[in-house]
Amino acid sequence: MKKIYDLTYKIVLILCKLLLIVDIIIVSYSVCSRYIPSIPDPAWSEEIVLTCMAYMAVLSAALAIRRKAHIRMTAFDKYLPKKLLYSLDVLSDVAVFALAVIMVVVGLEYAINIGSKGTYISMPSVSRFWMYFPIPLAGLAMIIFQLESLYSNVKLLFGKGEV
Repeated sequence: MKKIYDLTYKIVLILCKLLLIVDIIIVSYSVCSRYIPSIPDPAWSEEIVLTCMAYMAVLSAALAIRRKAHIRMTAFDKYLPKKLLYSLDVLSDVAVFALAVIMVVVGLEYAINIGSKGTYISMPSVSRFWMYFPIPLAGLAMIIFQLESLYSNVKLLFGKGEV
């Protein structure tokens, strides 16, 4: 299973990197078009950049789950019994997992129902589905990474894992 988690992590990380490159290229082109008269000003640049940023924001948050890089309250960890600490970690994992499921279900519903009814203002041929799709996509990545974290914390809770 670790290979699947690693592969998913690499795919999401590569996607974030590609989105960042696309963002940089589009913004650079847009800025150049303001100062170089021979370059036409792209009317679509702002909406595409914002959409790419939305994908990067939620997908990078999913990546942070795997690395355990989210902000955590750890001030009292050394004072709590290990079993209680592991139990709280499992409870946290279940709550984040529930959030991820909600992101997938509700996010997909929004993307299909609301997003498919509109288009980008500067690009009438492109559906707004793509503007709402980062939420269910990130939710799916969060589910995958959260399952790994939940499994690890349950093993720790029952004394079969490594600290």
